[in-house]
Amino acid sequence: MTHLTRRLVLTAAALLLSSCATGPVPDGADARPPIVFVHGNGDTAGSWLTTMWRFESNGWPRERLHAIDMPLPTARDDDTREQPGRSSTAEHRDYLRAEVDKVLARTGARQVVLMGNSRGGNAIRNYIANGGGEQTVSHAILGGTPNHGVWAVPIEGLSDRSEFAGHGPFLSALNAPKNASGDEVTGPVRWMTVRSDGNDKFAQADGLWVGKRGVATGVTAAGPELQGATNVVIPRIDHRETSYSAAAFEAAYRFITGSRPARSDVAPEPLVSLSGKVSGAGTNIGLAGARIEAFAIDPHTGERLGPALYTAVVSAAGAWGPLATDAQARHEFVVSASGYATTHFYRSPFPRSTTVLNFRPERVPEADRNAAALALMTRPRGYFDPGRDKMAFDGQSPPPGAVLGAGVAVSRIKPTGLPRALVAEFNGERVVGRSWPLADNHVSVLELSY
Repeated sequence: MTHLTRRLVLTAAALLLSSCATGPVPDGADARPPIVFVHGNGDTAGSWLTTMWRFESNGWPRERLHAIDMPLPTARDDDTREQPGRSSTAEHRDYLRAEVDKVLARTGARQVVLMGNSRGGNAIRNYIANGGGEQTVSHAILGGTPNHGVWAVPIEGLSDRSEFAGHGPFLSALNAPKNASGDEVTGPVRWMTVRSDGNDKFAQADGLWVGKRGVATGVTAAGPELQGATNVVIPRIDHRETSYSAAAFEAAYRFITGSRPARSDVAPEPLVSLSGKVSGAGTNIGLAGARIEAFAIDPHTGERLGPALYTAVVSAAGAWGPLATDAQARHEFVVSASGYATTHFYRSPFPRSTTVLNFRPERVPEADRNAAALALMTRPRGYFDPGRDKMAFDGQSPPPGAVLGAGVAVSRIKPTGLPRALVAEFNGERVVGRSWPLADNHVSVLELSY
């Protein structure tokens, strides 16, 4: 048994007793409003992992931070027509309302802060305007929300009834002037938008990122702004970083509290408890019967340091955990389920506990099935931009598939020479994993935290 493995075993019992600790909490922290986080199109509650850590690191009680998991997180192509595996604006609004009601009941608070990324901002606006949220919400913070559309003129092949059509019925109604000043926001809620100065893939004059290269969208970089809101512009951030970056956190914290955060990095805990959800492809619906294992790994080679630290078959809701572990350990999580590849997730250390460590196992595209191995480098909280970021995947810089303009969040390679170490590097973060034989239906995912 290695020294690290012994530490993990010896500290497990102590951790389970202390896993809800948030560290020192300043006076008056109990009065801090609950924050409900709303992820973007196709995403999961896990998107907010580092943002929640940053709030905790500034004394926000962990029990007052709640990230929702929309069961069907992807919008319909046409909001007025049923579409399998997709949700409507009304369904999104009503799910958010139910989650807010739960948080208010659990905390005893009168109001919450809502913080949403991209499509999550659509649900927030709809809830406040049409779902009673004007009474239950004190602050609304929208990062990268396409408030005036991803496109705002008719474009062949794109529905005018999409919730992302700026000229469509959904956004036209939300953006209708609310007073003589022409404000587009609903009072008495305080509103803030956060946008990029020009690096948001869904606030572009050209239709490249909606599959319409060379077609004018009628949208500009200022599309996420709203009249009547505090509109913040952060240079060079991408679509997801409008919510998940340190700079976006700092802006949100100042907006809520009126003061700067003491820190924008993450304050470590000595012991951590990890739990989350395993869900099916493209959904946040639990993948009942999936098996999950967790291993401590060597930080240089990605090789396992001993037997599994945790093994379970997930519940009907997809829940797994808790795993008691060391904040400095590096981990491999293995998820296997019928109809999916056995997926090996490699992660950086977890400096703090979390309940939103969510996984979706991969399916192998037909075009890749003859490869010796398949590995993915993913960045759920941002994109890759060779003109901005220093990064490499398995020694290839920029990583395959990364293009100028911060529009790609996944790089795919087909490594040879099995088995061996794989390294993903991005702006100082370094994740080490291993390649696995695709012939045995195994896939590697090296997932960045920041």
